Amino acid sequence: MSATILYIEDNFDNRMLVRRVLEAEGYRVVEAEDGAQGIEWLESDTPDLVLMDINLPEIDGYEVTKRFKQLPSMARVPVIAMTANVMKGDRERTLAAGCDGYIPKPIDIDALPSQIARFLRKKNE
Repeated sequence: MSATILYIEDNFDNRMLVRRVLEAEGYRVVEAEDGAQGIEWLESDTPDLVLMDINLPEIDGYEVTKRFKQLPSMARVPVIAMTANVMKGDRERTLAAGCDGYIPKPIDIDALPSQIARFLRKKNE
């Protein structure tokens, strides 16, 4: 069975690009347009990995990550920030908020599948 990835991203084009790349690698991609949808989805399922945009409407990715990490079902699920916040200190801020990794935008679609595979392997160690 392939890994399920929850991708929380408000930009339609980014969602479509990441979905195409990851589905071509055999992953199941579930999308949420904002943090509230992502939180709602967790009420019925648990992903193997979460890709989290940080600049979300209503509830930003930092807050969504904090809420995810409080859920017992999410204790071993990596949350990876996928963000355009690439200034000095942004990576550290995402990790301090509870993210387990950081992928800067623009996304390197050639590197993305191996990055995801590496985060999933770490989860299972």
